[in-house]
Amino acid sequence: MKTGTPVDIKRFRHLYPFDSHYLKRNGLRYHYLDQGSGDPVVMVHGNPTWSFYFRELVKALSPRFRTVVPDHIGCGLSDKPDTASYSYRAADRVADLEALLDHLQLQEKVTLVVHDWGGAIGLALAVKYPERFGRLVILNTAAFLPPHGKRLPWRLKIIRSVEPLAVPAVLGLNLFSRAALWMAARKKLTPEVRTGLTAPYNSWQNRLATLKFVQDIPVAESDPSYALVKHLDQRLSTLAHLPTLICWGAEDFVFDQDYLNEWLRRFPMAESHCFPGAGHYVLEDVPDKIVPLVADFLQRHPL
Repeated sequence: MKTGTPVDIKRFRHLYPFDSHYLKRNGLRYHYLDQGSGDPVVMVHGNPTWSFYFRELVKALSPRFRTVVPDHIGCGLSDKPDTASYSYRAADRVADLEALLDHLQLQEKVTLVVHDWGGAIGLALAVKYPERFGRLVILNTAAFLPPHGKRLPWRLKIIRSVEPLAVPAVLGLNLFSRAALWMAARKKLTPEVRTGLTAPYNSWQNRLATLKFVQDIPVAESDPSYALVKHLDQRLSTLAHLPTLICWGAEDFVFDQDYLNEWLRRFPMAESHCFPGAGHYVLEDVPDKIVPLVADFLQRHPL
């Protein structure tokens, strides 16, 4: 079983000063952060980010809350197996997250913070166990089928469907992770932050998850993860009563205004903040605005 090249975090350790923890999951090491104490705040990342993306929230919230941030298998500091050892499907991600919360005995009062693929993964677990979750923080994500029949952006469509191009581009040249630095963030990132965001994807084997996440996007009913997302789509309203904060980068080329409108339609009581000039990596673009909003939201909605 191949698990990828080790990740060197020395160059950005000052930005990511956290202790690492691992859960052994079906023979694989599932990495997570577990900082602070108090009511749990669980943060679920997407593609191609990892727990590094939530670093400023962890620093700000861990003095008052227990902040738990896993790295999906194939991402961050988790093992990066081949497809013979891990199927890289959304259902596996949900099962991994459930196993982690069970391992940490997080059975109630969980605040869920989700971004990108983390929305479908985290909220699929929330609709399965609604009694365990008390608050939601939504950051440029979806947990429903595309609104108004929206089609996949051409950049993702090529990666998803044209394997002769996608494999050398994503696995060989790391184009997905590298391009995200310029397309997903609207402000100029420092060299240390760019290194931190891309460090886990330092070899062909280590980039497999970035490709498989895109290939797993459900478009047609025959796609392996379509049933999971459709079920989530149908059950998402069961969470609409929860205190919910939405922080949205307005210049996201994937999760655009239509997706934000769909969240507001489904969660009409949510508190919403949209940031002009911020993109998909909204926590990189405007952390100085989002971190205080999240801290204030948690204070105003105690569990």
